[in-house]
Amino acid sequence: MRKTKMMRLFFLFGLVFLVLTGCKGNSLAEEDILKRSKETNEIIWGVKYDTRLFGMMDIESQSVKGFDIDIAKAITKKILGKAGKAEFVEVTSKTRIPLLKNGNIDAIIATMTITDERKKQVDFSSVYFDAGQSLLVKKGSPIKSIKDLNADTTVLAVKGSTSAANIRKQAPDAKILELENYAEGFTALQSGQGDAMTTDNAILLGMADENPEYELAGGTFTEEPYGIAINKGQKNFLNAVNKALEEMVEDGTYNKIYEKWFPDTNQGKID
Repeated sequence: MRKTKMMRLFFLFGLVFLVLTGCKGNSLAEEDILKRSKETNEIIWGVKYDTRLFGMMDIESQSVKGFDIDIAKAITKKILGKAGKAEFVEVTSKTRIPLLKNGNIDAIIATMTITDERKKQVDFSSVYFDAGQSLLVKKGSPIKSIKDLNADTTVLAVKGSTSAANIRKQAPDAKILELENYAEGFTALQSGQGDAMTTDNAILLGMADENPEYELAGGTFTEEPYGIAINKGQKNFLNAVNKALEEMVEDGTYNKIYEKWFPDTNQGKID
C-alpha cells in the first residue's frame, strides 16, 4: 500500500512539473520580445552555421560569420543601441520554425524565402536579400543569361528540385542533367558535363566565391526573396526590425555589409 502511495506521489509531482514546464514554454513564446530585449539588452537570432557567405562557422575564431550575421548585428544595434548584443543559435531548415515557435530564439535570419505557406506560421520582415534562381558558368562562357540556353546547352541541377522544373519552363529546348547534390553538380560543371549549373543565387554566390574562375550569368529569373521570420503576435518587434532595415538602407549600413560579402556583384542587393 505504501509503495502504491509513493508511486502516486511521484506521478503527481511529474505531472505538475510537466504542466509548469509547458506553461513556462508558452509564456516565453508569447512574451513581448521587444520589451524583453530592451530589458536584457540582447536579441537571440536563429542562423545557419553551414551556408557560405551567409552564415558559416569559422573554425579558427570559433564564431559564426556571414552576411546574415552582420545584418543581425546591425539590426540589434539599431534597436538596442551600441551596447546591444546579438546572440546566435544554430538552426537548420527543419528546426528554425519550431525553435521560433517555442520561444528559443527571437527571430530567424537564415536564408529563408518568404512564402505564402510559411506566412501561415510566422510573420516576415521586409526583404533583406532579393534571392532567386540563377546560373553559374565558367568565366568566358557564351552563356550570359537564361535566354542563351538552347538545344546545344546542358544545364546541371539537383534531382527533385524546383530548379530543374523552372529551367524546363523558361528554357524548354535546353538539356537538363540532374545530380544528387550541389557538390556533384559543381564537379560535373568542372568536368565539362554541363555548360551551366542552376539553383538559388545565394548558393551559387558561395560557389563562385570559393572558385573564382566561375561566375553568375545574368540576374535571377525567379523571385525567392529572403526575409527575417518573427513569431506571430510580435507586431512591435516586427515593426522595430523593419524600421532598422529601412534606416540601414538609408544610412549606407546595408550597402557596406553587402559589399563586404559580395564585392563583385549586385546579385540579391536591395535598394
